[in-house]
Amino acid sequence: MQEYTELRRRFWGARLWARGYFVASSGNVTDEVIMAYIAGQDQERGDDDFRVTEEVR
Repeated sequence: MQEYTELRRRFWGARLWARGYFVASSGNVTDEVIMAYIAGQDQERGDDDFRVTEEVR
């Protein structure tokens, strides 16, 4: 973000997006499914590389 000062001013302190989220009531899934989902949240993904490719005005 050092080279994109306009973006830094516009988005300072804000998240651009979230990778995703999961919504379900615990009545619809088992405890094992919930635990497996939580355990999987720490896994790194190779597609998280955000790049700015054109100037934002």
